[in-house]
Amino acid sequence: MFPHTGTRTHAMFSYAQEGFIAATPAPLELAVVIPVLNEAGNIEPLLADIAEALSGIGWEVIFVDDGSTDGTLDCVERIARSDSRVRLIRRIGRRGLSSAVMEGFLATVAPVVAVIDGDRQHDEAALPRLYSAIADGGHELAIGTRYAPEGSTGDWEAARVALSRFSTLIAAPVMKTPLSDPMSGLFALRRDVAIEAAPRLSAVGYKLLLDITASLPRRLKVAEIPYQFRTRAAGRSKLDSAIILEYGELLLDKLIGRFIPAKLVMFGTVGALGLLVHMLVLATAIGPFALSFASGQTLAVCVAMTFNYALNNQFTYRDRRRTGWGWWRGLLGFAAACGLGAIANVGVGTMVFQEQEGWMLAGIAGAITGAVWNYVASQWLVWRQR
Repeated sequence: MFPHTGTRTHAMFSYAQEGFIAATPAPLELAVVIPVLNEAGNIEPLLADIAEALSGIGWEVIFVDDGSTDGTLDCVERIARSDSRVRLIRRIGRRGLSSAVMEGFLATVAPVVAVIDGDRQHDEAALPRLYSAIADGGHELAIGTRYAPEGSTGDWEAARVALSRFSTLIAAPVMKTPLSDPMSGLFALRRDVAIEAAPRLSAVGYKLLLDITASLPRRLKVAEIPYQFRTRAAGRSKLDSAIILEYGELLLDKLIGRFIPAKLVMFGTVGALGLLVHMLVLATAIGPFALSFASGQTLAVCVAMTFNYALNNQFTYRDRRRTGWGWWRGLLGFAAACGLGAIANVGVGTMVFQEQEGWMLAGIAGAITGAVWNYVASQWLVWRQR
């Protein structure tokens, strides 16, 4: 299916007294990283298009898989066994497009690295132009943009275009390098620039290009290449509403991450909502149902704790989200992790109520007491990064 370089099947080494020196048919010039999750129907046609587009360039493709279950891995492995230009990185217990792409960038020795989506919505014909802008044009970064005069967002609805434009607008304050399309997932850059940026990255969500330009302390020399965004041909879209939250987390991290972790802010926001739930349940319990304060506070703690777990699992720790039976095991773990906080919550709340005889102040005091413990314990014991 893909042309195999016959010379690579023969001995590739010339030996000398000091050891050996590798001799390859052509130097490796470009590594194309493709993050994938259940894209089995797109692998073969995508590789065929890339091979055609990069004719005359020494290239390799690195697929980074985040746990596909539809045969994507089998397809890539079958092709890689007969074509040494195709490689695979299997990630276990790690998710996220940005971090997947960076793993691919750091796993190659090619002087230029590029990324393209595995859903075939990006135009492979842009790859040689992106490469040339860096290898021949002296640029550090080359991006495929949908917003240049010859670019297009394809069949996007007006609402999606407006959202993309708004996302670009609010990203401007955190970028050191102005870009027309910082949301683009089609770009190339010098590998040494990727290595320079790696320790500073947030690696949150899907917008690695924005992360790179916001993390590097200097302005990059950029070329923008227009391309036409295409309609997905096979597989299912990974786009959902939580991606908007991840984008917000990335911006938040770039704005205040040096001082306060973005996840702490998100956890605190969920906690504030949980406090409202807590107070509503407590008011109902000691009012219409005439329960004692201790009983009402205990019920409010249980309800609010479940509420907080569900929201944090869905949003704050989306990259480590528990599903299926794991959701229930996570709830039990969250309850256990927050157990001491809950005991302190009820104890402090009851003590304040006995001293002040004001249920609202007592409820708030109890809820705040357990907040710090809940964050620390759940961070390490429930949603620990594997």
